[in-house]
Amino acid sequence: MNLHLQGQTVVVTGGASGIGLATCRAFAAEKARVAIWDVAKNVADAAQQLTQQFGTPAIGCTVDVTDTTSVANAVQRTIGEFGAIEHVVHGAAIGSGKFGFPFTNLSPNDWPRVLEVNVMGMVNVAHAIAPVMIPQRRGTMVFVASVAGQIGSQTDPPYSASKAANINFAQCLAKDLAPQGIRVNTVCPGMVQTPLNRSVWQAWHDQQPADKRLAYDDWAAAKIRSVVPLGSWQRPEDIADMITFLSSARAAHVTGQTINIDGGFVMHW
Repeated sequence: MNLHLQGQTVVVTGGASGIGLATCRAFAAEKARVAIWDVAKNVADAAQQLTQQFGTPAIGCTVDVTDTTSVANAVQRTIGEFGAIEHVVHGAAIGSGKFGFPFTNLSPNDWPRVLEVNVMGMVNVAHAIAPVMIPQRRGTMVFVASVAGQIGSQTDPPYSASKAANINFAQCLAKDLAPQGIRVNTVCPGMVQTPLNRSVWQAWHDQQPADKRLAYDDWAAAKIRSVVPLGSWQRPEDIADMITFLSSARAAHVTGQTINIDGGFVMHW
């Protein structure tokens, strides 16, 4: 499907790995210009590989989304290189690194960094990019949340709470920015094999007695069977496909929505 994204510029935070990198590749396949914003050391290499594989311009910016100066500098560089920003996909996020069931396994000290990255990172990106899009009177924002933000997942309470905040703030943005022709949506991955998902298993594993521990593949397979009606992992590419669609003119009347890509994990009725 031609999504008519050719020549448009997308910023992808957390774009050097996982769902973010899959999203960069999906936009590059549509011949969009890609700005990867990430704290990872391989961000420049990831951009170079996109250009080599897809023949589309890409840059890698080292960005800490919790630092407003870092975000502002990345905006300036991206506009300097590409002239505009039409789309932003915000996927930068962290977990607490602990297994939070019950929540008392964590302490209040385990919360601030997660909220700083996952909530204030979103706020910082939105405040930096909205003023760029408003004069254009067009643009899209897609925020990567999680089904954990809808169901009160006990696996990692700080992460779950931050993802609920992502969903809510995206709806606030959608209402505020609609008069300027800017659409804002949230996607919620379910069970995706990413480094973050593996860290959840590791935190669970480390708390179990020796006779209850499962290897990652066994733990994941059991969880998939128990919670995902379609019975399989979602791939980063599955999430990226939805993100690129929501960013395209084919979704011109879709805003303020929270869309699950979860194999049926979360169903509302």
